[in-house]
Amino acid sequence: MTIRYLHTMVRVQDLEHSMAFYRLLGLEETRRIDHDKGRFTLVFMAPPGQPECPVELTHNWDGDAGLPSDSRHFGHLAYQVDDIYDLCARLMAAGITINRPPRDGHMAFVRSPDNVSIELLQKGDSLPPQEPWASMENTGHW
Repeated sequence: MTIRYLHTMVRVQDLEHSMAFYRLLGLEETRRIDHDKGRFTLVFMAPPGQPECPVELTHNWDGDAGLPSDSRHFGHLAYQVDDIYDLCARLMAAGITINRPPRDGHMAFVRSPDNVSIELLQKGDSLPPQEPWASMENTGHW
């Protein structure tokens, strides 16, 4: 038996706002499907050159009444990054919540507009501690 990763699906409330967040992470749209009859849109976004690793953003046109308001129940998405400090600085400057700052130069957790937890892991060895990250308090939300 073989198994292959396909995607992670995340329900989003504001498709454009969520796509802007994933673009800030460095993902790009690879595919879009509008289902007129079902009244929803699927947007697949993946890191450049890695179309096999998408996140599927599912947007219900009529809203998500009756669905859980906190989409964190599924866990998190994880991405390896070249410079965790640089990416976290760009995200913070754009108003993105950093739930767990990259104090150790290795791992951070950020929150999407739809309250999805995103784990960021430094590629290779951890970076040396760097301010302002080294002295930031843990918010305890991850």
